Amino acid sequence: MKRFAGVLLSVTSLPSKYGIGCFDQAAYDFVDWLEKAGQKYWQILPLGSTSHGGAYDSPYQAYSAFAGNPYFISLDALIKEGVLTEEECASAEFGNDPEKVDYELLSRNRLPLLHKAYERSEIYKNKDFKKFCADNFWWLDDYALFMSVRSYFGDKGGQQWPEDIRMHYGPALDYYGEMLYFDVEFQKYMQFKFYEQWSALKKYANDKHIEIVGDIPIYVSPDGTDVWAQPELFQLDENNQMVNVAGCPPDNFAVDGQVWGNPLYNWEYHKKTGYHWWVTRLWYSFKLYDVVRIDHFRGFDEYFSIPAASGKAKDGHWEDGPGMDLFKTLERELGERKFIAEDLGLMTDGVRKLVKDSGFPNMKVLQFAWNVADTTGVNEYLPHNFGRNNVVYTGTHDNETVAGWYAGLTAEGKEQIRDYIDDHHTDDADMYKKMIRMAMMCASETCIVPLQDWAGLDNSARMNTPGTVDKNWCWRMKTDLTTDELCKEVLVMTMRFNRANWAAIDAVKKASEEDETAEIESEKEEKEKHAGVIQID
Repeated sequence: MKRFAGVLLSVTSLPSKYGIGCFDQAAYDFVDWLEKAGQKYWQILPLGSTSHGGAYDSPYQAYSAFAGNPYFISLDALIKEGVLTEEECASAEFGNDPEKVDYELLSRNRLPLLHKAYERSEIYKNKDFKKFCADNFWWLDDYALFMSVRSYFGDKGGQQWPEDIRMHYGPALDYYGEMLYFDVEFQKYMQFKFYEQWSALKKYANDKHIEIVGDIPIYVSPDGTDVWAQPELFQLDENNQMVNVAGCPPDNFAVDGQVWGNPLYNWEYHKKTGYHWWVTRLWYSFKLYDVVRIDHFRGFDEYFSIPAASGKAKDGHWEDGPGMDLFKTLERELGERKFIAEDLGLMTDGVRKLVKDSGFPNMKVLQFAWNVADTTGVNEYLPHNFGRNNVVYTGTHDNETVAGWYAGLTAEGKEQIRDYIDDHHTDDADMYKKMIRMAMMCASETCIVPLQDWAGLDNSARMNTPGTVDKNWCWRMKTDLTTDELCKEVLVMTMRFNRANWAAIDAVKKASEEDETAEIESEKEEKEKHAGVIQID
C-alpha cells in the first residue's frame, strides 16, 4: 500500500537576504532537507505574478493565470551571470525583519534591480529567450503588454485606462506595443528568467524523487490579463464590466460571508469551446508542477454569485457549475493526471458526488475535526472516518498553526482531543506533535504538514487569515529552522507510519556511502604520498 508524506511551505517563506524567498540556494537546500527527511512532496502556494506595490500580495490574486512572479527570480543567479553585482543587491533595502516579507519595499527596490539585469543581459542574442517567447506567445504577448501599459498609466487598474486599450482594440494594441517596446521586452525577460530558474529547481527536486504540489486558484484577478484579453470567458457586460463577482456565504471563517470580487466564468461559452481555456491552463500547470491542487473545488459544482452592483455576500445566490463535464474533457485531452480537490467549506451532496465521480483525492484538515457541541464521532474530519483517497493536513495556509490553534482552545476543547487520543499526560506545549502523529497514522494515502507545524510555531507564523486583507502572506522562516534534529524527527515519524519516500532515502544513503568511500580513498592517497616523501628523504 503506497503511503507518502510531504511538507507545505510557500516559496515566499524561504530564507533570503533579499527580502523574500526565491529560487536561490535556500530553495535547493530545502529540497535536500526534504530528501533527507524521507518526504515525497513539497507543496507550495501559487507562483503567479502578484500586485507590484501592494502592501500584502495575495498569491490568489495574480495578474495572469500563466505568468510567474518576478519576485522569485534569484538575484544571486543574476550576479553569477554578471548582469548584477553583489554591491548593487546588498545596497538595496528589503526590510530588516528576516521573518517578514515587506512587499512595498520589494516593489520599490527589487524590480529596478531586475531592470538593470535586463539592460545588461543582451537578451535579444539569447536563442533560449527567443524560443521561450515563440513557444509562449499565446499568453506572454498579452501579459507583457498588459503589465507595461499598467505601469505606463501609473499602476492604475485596467478599468481606468483609455477606452481603446481598455477594450483591447487592435489599433491600440499596436500603438502601445510599439511605444512601450522595451518595457514589453523587460516583462518577457522576467518571465523567461522565472521559467528558466523554476524549471531548474523543479528538475533538481524531481531528480531527488521529490514531487512538487502546485496550487491554482479557481478564479483570476479582476484586474488581470485574462479578463482584459479574453473578456468572453467571463460574466461581463458590453463594456467589459463585471456583472457578477465571486465570493462565499457566511461560514466558520467569515460570519458575514466573503466578497472576493473575482469575475465569474461564462461557463456556457467555455462549454461551447470544449473548455479550451481550462484545458490549456491545466496543460501549462502540469509543465510547472507534478500534482495540481485546485482551490475552491466546490465552485465547479455550484458557485456563489454576488451581484457586482451590490457587492454584499448576503445578496448572493448559488449557480450550477460545469460539473463532471469539465473534468471528463480534461481527462480526454490531458490523460490521467494527479489532482487534489480542495473541497473545504460548506459541503453538499452535490460536491461530495463531484469529488467521488472525479476520483480526485480531497482534503481533510484535523483542525476541523473537533467541536465541543458534537460528541457523536461522525464528523468527517475525525481520523477514524477517513478513507484512503484523500490528503490529510494538520492545517493549511488559511488556518492557524496547529500549536497556535491548540493553545487557543478552551479547556473543554483540549480535553475532547485528549480523550480522543487517550492522552492526559503530554504537556500542552507538545500537543502539536500529537496532532501531527494523528495525521501521519491515519488511513489517508497522503499526509502533508506545514513546516510551521513541524517546528511547533505559534500563530505569529500564520500565513493567512481569511476575510482579512492585511498582515497576510508575509511569514518567512529563519535560516536555522530546518535543523538536522528536526529532519531526523520528521524522518522517524514518517518511517514509523509507512510514509517514507524510500527512493529519496536510498539516494541519500548511497550518496553518503560514496562520500565516505571518497574520503577514505583521499586519506589513503595522502598517507601514501606522505610515506613516499619520507622514503625519498
